[in-house]
Amino acid sequence: MREGKRKKYEIDMINGPVLPKLLAFTIPLMISSILQLLFNAADIIIVGKFVGDDALAAVGSNTALINLLTNFFLGLSIGANVLVAHYKGAKNSEQIEKTVHTAMMLSLYSGILITLIGVFGAKQILIWMDTPSEVLPLATLYLRIYFGGMTATMIYNFGSAILRSVGDTKRPLIYLSVAGVINVILNIVFVALLDMSVQGVAIATVVSQCISAYLVLRCMMKEEGDIRLCLNRLRIDRNIFIRILKIGLPASFQGIIFSISNVIIQSSVNSFGRIVVAGNSAAANIEGFVYVAMNSFHQGTISFTSQNMGAAKYKRINKILIEAELCVIVVGVVLGNLAVICGNPLLGFYTKSSLVKAAGMKRLKVICGTYALCGMMDVMVGSIRGLGYSIMPTIVSLIGACGLRLLWIFTFFRMDRFHNLISLYATYPASWIVTTLVHVICFIIVRRKIRQKYECGSRNINRIVI
Repeated sequence: MREGKRKKYEIDMINGPVLPKLLAFTIPLMISSILQLLFNAADIIIVGKFVGDDALAAVGSNTALINLLTNFFLGLSIGANVLVAHYKGAKNSEQIEKTVHTAMMLSLYSGILITLIGVFGAKQILIWMDTPSEVLPLATLYLRIYFGGMTATMIYNFGSAILRSVGDTKRPLIYLSVAGVINVILNIVFVALLDMSVQGVAIATVVSQCISAYLVLRCMMKEEGDIRLCLNRLRIDRNIFIRILKIGLPASFQGIIFSISNVIIQSSVNSFGRIVVAGNSAAANIEGFVYVAMNSFHQGTISFTSQNMGAAKYKRINKILIEAELCVIVVGVVLGNLAVICGNPLLGFYTKSSLVKAAGMKRLKVICGTYALCGMMDVMVGSIRGLGYSIMPTIVSLIGACGLRLLWIFTFFRMDRFHNLISLYATYPASWIVTTLVHVICFIIVRRKIRQKYECGSRNINRIVI
């Protein structure tokens, strides 16, 4: 009975056909990610409708900075995901328990640290980003309140990463659905009825984050399987912590460098004025829905590949990658082009200004129209990282994606001929193409190494290759 209850939410990733199970994993995760994005979308839509374009720009211009300060620690949650999935495949309950409690303790520490950085450094960082002076006070206020709830955000994300590692993407969906509805209701009450402007949407977001964190903690504390959380066992195991760092730190640095490049791009966007900033913010929010839909296959690839590595089922790894790539291409092409076709009506949810909509359409056409390339790149990264090789895809991504973007911004973009929004946005698809091709080469090299070990009889399932 205990085993049956435990299996209710889990997916067997190491046996049977891949595609149906991959879809069963990714669809709830996709919906969950979209709901999480709705937290910020509800903020932007409501302030745009009930307050104005300055408030819209103030909230939207914080996105790149929020990602910068959170991606470092969220990368560590990938390390926890890979480890738990690997030990799950290897059926090593003791190591799973140690990883769970170390990861959740790490989420607490990281959340407190980000809160301190965000609250005390908000204004100065926004100044460094060349945030327009007319929106700086509102942007600072929103950011400080938002980061007050960052500990809850970290707890939820680490907890949901652990649940994903055993194939459970349904319960996080339920928890985010509850928190998302509360977020929207509070937004309407605080902004439309109480006229609280950006502080209202920030408070609503923090409350919803706390609710989702409480629900995932409650779930893990009542869990009857290996991932059960016991508060009196919360401590950082040194060996597990080091393994999480080995896998998660490269992902963290990749995330933070990506965010730095996006912050620099945001600064370049800011130089075009508040109308463009508002349009860019709205378009980026629409674009985010396409991204998280594709990113669910990245997460699925990590979990499926990690479990099969732990179970020493190496022959399934290529099949997982191919089917994940086909899925992400379909999702990217369909949703990306729908975003472009429906761009004007979608932007109308965020603003009434035709100038802001026109600025937003420029971003949608360039980025969403080619977004499948980004999904392909991320699935390649997920497969390599699921194999235990975390440093390699990080280096490739930093050089291929971030390096090319920054090189363009600091050279050609500064020339009058190329100093325009289309030229700026075109750095994204160009970098995705180059980086994906290099990742394919890296995957071939890694698989060759694994095949050689397999053929030589090296099947130590309790070892993660770094």
